[in-house]
Amino acid sequence: MTEPQWLRWAREIQAIAQTGLAFTKDPYDTERYHALRALSVRIMAEHTGVDPAAVTDLFASDTGYATPKLGVRAAVFDSEDRILLVREAVDGDRWTLPGGWAEVNQTPAESVVREVFEESGYRVRPVKLAAVWDRVRQGHPAGGASVTKLAFVCALEGGSPTTSLETSGCGWFAESDIPSDLSIRRTLPHQIVRMFDHWRDPALPTDFE
Repeated sequence: MTEPQWLRWAREIQAIAQTGLAFTKDPYDTERYHALRALSVRIMAEHTGVDPAAVTDLFASDTGYATPKLGVRAAVFDSEDRILLVREAVDGDRWTLPGGWAEVNQTPAESVVREVFEESGYRVRPVKLAAVWDRVRQGHPAGGASVTKLAFVCALEGGSPTTSLETSGCGWFAESDIPSDLSIRRTLPHQIVRMFDHWRDPALPTDFE
């Protein structure tokens, strides 16, 4: 999936404005960077139909040097070589690998352990960083932010299935039984297949782009 060029431009303009506002001491440059941010807002609002005020609030909430947002996903396997998937309540109860945003003051591995427990009730141990993926290059739907995703293979250590504010259920699936109704904003079919590859062959090198 190729994202539209206008989105790449709007994201780049926003990143220039955000980084400039973080470091400039010149009041005239500050005005110019605010103008650049306003331009990126207009581009986003025009092409998405989102209220410009909402886009402005979204962009203004991110400060400092502009870098990709960091997400984490867990490929948890049980003793029967099945993978854990959870249902995303906010995405029509579609299936995904458990995960979310990495938290401040947590390592990515700690964040993925937390996310799995919060979304499924299971306790896990990361055993391998299997992939470092760019959201757009992987084929996920385009979004306003640049996102890097870390996928960890994890061993099951305990716990019991539960739901959360974000998930409505969880289940274990063999590779041949992966459900078709995936939350493609979060997890794509080929990514699940690749996680099975890494589980079966721990010597595989980490995937990256």
